[in-house]
Formats: sequence, structure tokens, C-alpha cells
Amino acid sequence: MAPRYFEDFVELVDGAPIELGSHEFTSESIVEFARAYDPQPMHTDPEQARSSIYGGLIASGWQTVVSYMRLLVDSVIGASESLGSPGIENLKWLKPVRPGDTLQARFTVLDARPSRSRPDWGVVRSRGEMVNQDGETVMQLEAVNFFARRAQSG
Repeated sequence: MAPRYFEDFVELVDGAPIELGSHEFTSESIVEFARAYDPQPMHTDPEQARSSIYGGLIASGWQTVVSYMRLLVDSVIGASESLGSPGIENLKWLKPVRPGDTLQARFTVLDARPSRSRPDWGVVRSRGEMVNQDGETVMQLEAVNFFARRAQSG
């Protein structure tokens, strides 16, 4: 498959989301991730989590973001002429992610424009979402990414 360039994202503005695949969360993966990166009791200790406001073990929001990123790289970024990102905006964790949840990731292009300062770059603004098996959006973010433009002949 040929790599995606900026111009390929322009065609996706206001279109349907790109489905990126899914990721299942298990008790073991939740605890393992949390012990390494977000060691709060609602993520690491099922007993303490039961008495928390969540009523049970939940995944760290950061684990949800990392899972989204993996699916995004596997489906879009890895097969593109990506030049990086200045960051994300409006990251929201809307619902807890629990053991047994399978989240579907999707990527929607909101805007695509040529860079004003670098004519060989394009700027793509997107919405990323993780949706659980019940159709509920559990995580949403907006991001900006830079992609190389195709060489212009002439």
C-alpha cells in the first residue's frame, strides 16, 4: 500500500470516521499498566476499587489513550508520511473502562490545510475516539498532526 500524504487526508475532511480496530481490556492488563504508570488503587487493587466511587477496577485513562495511539499508528500513522504532532487538545475520559470491555477506535479528519510556514507540510486536525461494546464513547480527543505533502510538479 502506498503511503498516505497530506493530500490523502484532505479528501477525508467531513467524511466518515476511519475505523482503526479494537482493543480488549483485561483485569491483568489494567493492573499491569497501572502498576507501571498510574498506581492508583482504583487501577491496581480490585478490593480497594470495589469500595471506590467506581465500584470496581477501572483502567487508567492513560492506558485508554495509549491503546488508541497503538491502533492509530497501526492503521493510519505507520503507513503515512507523518512528520509528528505538536500535541493533543480536549482530551476527555467520558466513562470508565472496565475489565472485559472491548473498545473500538476511530479517527475522523476535521480539517486539513497546507502549512503557512512550511510549504512541503500539511496540517491535519482530527478527532480520535474510543467506543465501548455498548456504543458509548469512553474517550475523545482532538489532535493536530503534520504530514508531508506530495512533491508538486511544475
